[in-house]
Amino acid sequence: MDDTDPGLAVPPEASAPPSDTPAPPAEDDGNSFTALRDDVGALVDDARTYVEAELAYQKTRATLAGKHSARALGFFGLALVLLHIALIALAVGAVIALAPYVTIWGAIAIVVGVMLLGVAILLRLALRDGKVVGAMFDDGDAG
Repeated sequence: MDDTDPGLAVPPEASAPPSDTPAPPAEDDGNSFTALRDDVGALVDDARTYVEAELAYQKTRATLAGKHSARALGFFGLALVLLHIALIALAVGAVIALAPYVTIWGAIAIVVGVMLLGVAILLRLALRDGKVVGAMFDDGDAG
């Protein structure tokens, strides 16, 4: 099978390797510096716009976080008030429940004694943890 299509003829100068001479310099009439200056100006404007948008976003985020934190703190305070009322009701109920077995003064003494024991245990645990936290921030100067 012979190839009968002669193909395109390649001129001899196109097949020669490229010369080592540099390309002639493009005409430099200052347009490249103007374009560069315009690009840098656009970049600065874009950066300014980005910073303004980021500041607005962070401001909105902080405002929203502040509102939700205030609500959470209010709900937490209300929960503590309700817990306090529940503990009072528990103490009164315990005194009423113990009154038939011991005198009313004995029931009050038992309930107050158990509560003071709980307070002492909780204070001891809090002081132990407070000492651990204090040791974490102690710089080693004992003076």
